[in-house]
Amino acid sequence: MDVALYLIAAAVLIVLIGFAVKIRSRTQEGKHAEMEEREERKRMQELREQERQQEDERERLMEQKQVTNTHTHKLQLCAGVYSGGGRASCCRGSRNLLQEFIQHIEVTSSCSVVLLEDLASHFGMRTQDAINRLQDLLAEGSLTGVIDDRGKFISITPEELDSVARFIRQRGHVSITELAQASNSLINLQPESRSSA
Repeated sequence: MDVALYLIAAAVLIVLIGFAVKIRSRTQEGKHAEMEEREERKRMQELREQERQQEDERERLMEQKQVTNTHTHKLQLCAGVYSGGGRASCCRGSRNLLQEFIQHIEVTSSCSVVLLEDLASHFGMRTQDAINRLQDLLAEGSLTGVIDDRGKFISITPEELDSVARFIRQRGHVSITELAQASNSLINLQPESRSSA
């Protein structure tokens, strides 16, 4: 009976050891799988970070390229570069040329209207380049006026802009038709009376 008891105890011990080994191997497999999962998550996070950095770099380069293109375009406009690649005047500086461009518009627009083709031909540039230069000058506030769809620049003095603003404030809600009709009297398009205004 003692031997049977030992055999039963040994069998139970073997089963328990086998069971413990299985549990241990499962926990090690679980730990191993968990470690692999952590490493995979870490790799994925690093990849996302690299992609984000690459995207940021691409955006930065695009912005830098856009700023460079804008700066180059403005330099070309200021320097009077036209489609042939030559300069409108080699001996004039870009600042003087820009100032001359503004003065030409102000003097020519004493009748308030400048033909864009005439302006472009006077400075030896394409009409589109003259329009672009005008838009830049309007945007920076060096000139005030409107470019119409018929190829004309209508110069508007600050006083005339103030009178249009007063009209809108006085009337409140104004339709485009009413504003156009009122603009005929608020904006002086006559050459002789404009120079005295």
